[in-house]
Amino acid sequence: MPHVEFAAAIQRHQPCPPQQVAATTVGMALEIVFAQHPQLRGYILDDRGVLRRHVAIFVDGHRVRDREHLTDATDPDTEIYVVQALSGG
Repeated sequence: MPHVEFAAAIQRHQPCPPQQVAATTVGMALEIVFAQHPQLRGYILDDRGVLRRHVAIFVDGHRVRDREHLTDATDPDTEIYVVQALSGG
């Protein structure tokens, strides 16, 4: 089952331990986590359900391609890592 983990910077605001989820897409994986930790949804997704600008998701070390619908595929060995995106100059 895919492994979902949230960076320490996110967990300082919204605690959520790493977990294994039965999901075939990143969006499905997040929905499972949100069902157990509903306070995370508003921090990760905006009111349209789109990934917030200040959040980045990596799937097996690669930035998620579909930030709007989160349809990137997962498999049983997938590592999903959710972090705060950094900006600046």
